[in-house]
Amino acid sequence: MKRWTWLIGTSAMGLALSSVAQVATDSGLQSTSGRSTPLPNTTAEPTIPERAQIDEVFKQTSLGKEADERRLHLEWRQLANRIANDSDIIAAKKAADDARTDLEKRQRLRDYYDLYYGRMRAMASSSQMKSALEQLRVAHISQTSQRRVRPVEDASLPTPSPTPKKKQKGGRLSKFQGHEG
Repeated sequence: MKRWTWLIGTSAMGLALSSVAQVATDSGLQSTSGRSTPLPNTTAEPTIPERAQIDEVFKQTSLGKEADERRLHLEWRQLANRIANDSDIIAAKKAADDARTDLEKRQRLRDYYDLYYGRMRAMASSSQMKSALEQLRVAHISQTSQRRVRPVEDASLPTPSPTPKKKQKGGRLSKFQGHEG
């Protein structure tokens, strides 16, 4: 019985407090309704740039080293695809492949790389791409140099770094020593 009384008493107190709170809220609203509220200032909405303008902004700003390298690689790939079927490029590559001597092949490859990267450099849109193409051209041409064979002709080109040979773990002697026992 005490529980029922306590439950009814707390619910009655809750109702009484909520009704007072509503009256206080209503009286505050009535006093402000008589005032006139000023209209907010109407300002022009900011213009939203077009998608092409946003693309240009992102092309101009650097997004990081990896993103710049990726963008250059994509542009290089597009340029390479555009000139891949040019008859001059195909003929120069075929002439380099058909060379009879090593010296002749190296010279024809230099001519091919000059033509190939020259065409791509002419189509490149940015100075970064042009400098990247020049670095690629120099790297390819430097692979054709043989300084020990013809030092006068290839003196201006950088020497390619030799590839290290893998060392064998045991060698022949250790291979036979294991079978003697």
